[in-house]
Amino acid sequence: MTDRQTSDITSSARQTEDIRARNLSIRWWTLINGLKSLFLVGLDASMLFASWTIADRLGTPTAGVHITNSMIPILAVGIGTLAASGFYGTDDKLHRFANLFKSLALAQLIEFIAAFFYQPGIWVSRSVFAIALILNFLSISGARFLFDLFIIQIRKRNPIFQQAIVLVGNQMDIEHVRKLLKRSRQFRIDSIIDLSIWDIQRQLDEIIDQIKSRKISEVFICSPQLIDNQIILFWNLKAAGIHLRMVPTEIQLPERSAETKMIEEIPTVRFKSLPIFGFNFWLKRVLDLIAASAILLVISPILLLVAFLIKKTSSGPIFYKQYRVGLKGRRFQVWKFRTMVENATELQKELEQQNEVKGGVLFKIKDDPRITSIGKFLRDYSIDELPQLINVLQGEMSLVGPRPLPIRDYELSIQNIEQFSRDRFLRYEVLPGITGLWQVKGRATIDSDEIFYWDMVYILQWSLTLDLKILLQTIKVVLFKEGSY
Repeated sequence: MTDRQTSDITSSARQTEDIRARNLSIRWWTLINGLKSLFLVGLDASMLFASWTIADRLGTPTAGVHITNSMIPILAVGIGTLAASGFYGTDDKLHRFANLFKSLALAQLIEFIAAFFYQPGIWVSRSVFAIALILNFLSISGARFLFDLFIIQIRKRNPIFQQAIVLVGNQMDIEHVRKLLKRSRQFRIDSIIDLSIWDIQRQLDEIIDQIKSRKISEVFICSPQLIDNQIILFWNLKAAGIHLRMVPTEIQLPERSAETKMIEEIPTVRFKSLPIFGFNFWLKRVLDLIAASAILLVISPILLLVAFLIKKTSSGPIFYKQYRVGLKGRRFQVWKFRTMVENATELQKELEQQNEVKGGVLFKIKDDPRITSIGKFLRDYSIDELPQLINVLQGEMSLVGPRPLPIRDYELSIQNIEQFSRDRFLRYEVLPGITGLWQVKGRATIDSDEIFYWDMVYILQWSLTLDLKILLQTIKVVLFKEGSY
């Protein structure tokens, strides 16, 4: 890419464009999204067909009735309900498990009522309906999840599928967003519009013409606070066929926890409960218990082998137990395989000057001399963290969540309340985790601000889908030692 292509858009001259060509990028992405939706329709139809066929075989048979004879209306109702619920749009939040289950349950309710009036009492048994609902949910959610992962990997590895975008904002916010987007590798930054050079109020038409001249279909606003009349910007961009995203550089309440409600003619925004409270908390806890028990059972031979090697290669205990800060600021002992020499805590005081974490809130140094030979291997592949499954069973930790801070790091972080943003205390309102969003975004990150940023993103945007994605990405990060520290 040339310097001219990557430089800021600073020319104020209007460019004459061929109206047939200027929306080429928009048409291209519209075509891709259309093909994606068609593929999802086919994928969902295949899963529905397979699930109902299996349910018909597993459930209580009804004499003279075969589900295949009614498959076309079943598929029509199922796909129609999913389409009406928005599952073939571009909004990622519509792929959540809860919404999917509700849509599939609604489809089967419609089918049940239709069957009752068409052939009362002789269509299919209740067991077939129940099995079909479970299989429909598991197969469609699983297939969609794998498809999304596949699409993300394709976009990361092939720049041609990375959507070209323009960043609008001040330099500091643009750099922050640029760093986040660089990690995702799903968008290609074509150019930037620096609001210290451009006056968005007086030069709005000029800015939109410049964006269109670059054949851009989407704009990321990195400094929303600098735009006085956002609705005018939104209207003009959408009128030009350009999509708009607001990217807050500071963590805010998530969009999905709010809904617009009208009181007479007054628009208001009503906030729902945050996602990790109430029923969701206990659902996450139950799944943690089931998963942790199963994992411990499967990997127990590996744990015994590691314990033997630690005891054989260095003096000291097999396990290292350290007090950490968890839910509601309570202190608990975290379990880890010992990877350091016995007097590692005392030696840390001598190594404080070598701490490489910006701000010094966390303590990390490369090539830590306290690490044993077997300890380095255990750390590279995060095997030393596996005993924390015991903490999960004890209710002190979760499989996924913000990493619990050692007492030293916690106390240092709150010494100066001006430097320790108060919203960071929210990380102590959830169970800490064995792995988390920061671990899969960049294990070698040594900037405490970025670590806390990803913790807050996880807390405010939590879902079972996000937990599953983090667990799968953790396996990949660990196996390939991506960013190991």
